[in-house]
Amino acid sequence: MTGPTVPRSTEPEPAAGWAPTPALGRAVLLAGLLLVAGVLLGRVDLIVLAAPFALGTAYALRRRPTALPQVWISPGDDGPLVEGGDVTAAVSVGNPDTVDYDLVVLRTRVSPWLRIFRAGFARDGAAEVPPAATTPIGGQGPAGGASRSAADRPFVTSVPTGSVVDLELVGRALRWGRHPVGPAGARVATAGGLLVSRAVIIEPVRVRVYPRTEPFEAVEAMPRAAGLVGAHHSRRPGEGGELAGVRIFAPGDRLRRIDWRVSLRARQLHVAATLSDRDAEVVVLLDVLAEAGRSGGVDGAASVLDTTVRATAAIAEHYLHRGDRVSLLEYGPSARRLRPAAGRRQYLTVLEWLLDVRVTSSSHEPYDQVFGPQLLSSDALVVVLTPLLDERSAQMLARLTRAGRFVVAVDTLPTDLSSPKDRGWAEVAYRLWRLDREIMIGQLREHGVPVVRWAGAGSLDQVLRDVARLATAPRVGGR
Repeated sequence: MTGPTVPRSTEPEPAAGWAPTPALGRAVLLAGLLLVAGVLLGRVDLIVLAAPFALGTAYALRRRPTALPQVWISPGDDGPLVEGGDVTAAVSVGNPDTVDYDLVVLRTRVSPWLRIFRAGFARDGAAEVPPAATTPIGGQGPAGGASRSAADRPFVTSVPTGSVVDLELVGRALRWGRHPVGPAGARVATAGGLLVSRAVIIEPVRVRVYPRTEPFEAVEAMPRAAGLVGAHHSRRPGEGGELAGVRIFAPGDRLRRIDWRVSLRARQLHVAATLSDRDAEVVVLLDVLAEAGRSGGVDGAASVLDTTVRATAAIAEHYLHRGDRVSLLEYGPSARRLRPAAGRRQYLTVLEWLLDVRVTSSSHEPYDQVFGPQLLSSDALVVVLTPLLDERSAQMLARLTRAGRFVVAVDTLPTDLSSPKDRGWAEVAYRLWRLDREIMIGQLREHGVPVVRWAGAGSLDQVLRDVARLATAPRVGGR
């Protein structure tokens, strides 16, 4: 597709970045040999044979290039891109010179998580794509190891002077994250193929792919609502829709709250008392100390990090839609955090924040760094997404529970995690590790930490019901 006009270079650089090709060397050598032989031997026919080579070379070099080609990458402007969605991008080559580019060889790299199934130069609205480049070869993505991108080859075209040609890439996003398109490079041959430019390489452009939110629904009440307005019924009296009882009329009560049936029977004004509707704060804690499993993209198996990120996006979307405040924390060396807020803007911020989640192993205990003083509200519901692969994760859950927090642990370890294939004691060690992990989960439940496996819709309903019941029970204080 011919794009916008490229401004021509105003400052010529005759020899910068251009070199003769072997074709120029052969033409000069052949013409020189024929001329020398014709003069020495006195043969006019050899001079006549040398004339086309000499004249052709001189004619091709009459206008020499003065500027290198321009290369840039343009991501598609189709709005927010989600896992499984279509991705488009274009690698453009511009000719700012006063001579035509006879041959342009363009090649680009693309992230394996962006499966490009159609790539080619478009002219007059029709893409020029070789049939072999349009069909992926086997596999389901990077995890399969057998998929080949249609962009994984050089593309050849010509670019007239002062114009742009676009290499259009069309594909599908397989996994969340910031995936690079590029680097891209181009080399140009001009003057009839006698001069070639050096490779012009452009830095990659990263395409943001947001996680696909899994269906999530939690219909149970929050353990404790602390905000001023919201969709949850608190235990405090106020303006709301939940009936708390009937009491005697007092100054300041609204007339529309009068219960006339009770008032006539008691011969004294009574009003209906209600509970105030309040919002809650949800803290989603991401355990990034360990990773397990192999990611297969949106259509394949999910690793621990995949489950963690997608479940976080689903939980945040659910509670933000209900008007609650949501904050995010990383339990790891970096201890990244996202302040609590509500609304659509916070949801977009959550998705952007999740793109930078990485698993970082460290021997450092990050508890005091993550849960500093006055960083976690005592009324917040803490949803911990953890694979429980590190002993520090279990200790963190126990410490939060002993501190009186409302904690829900979500197990993100893949259910189809396979055992080692090596012979010997590998299988026995794997079984022992599984038993030790089950014992650790049982001990956490005995200490009051509910542990539930993430399973999409309704994953947390039963746990939230139990936590809400514990929150309303009287607490015994001790010293």
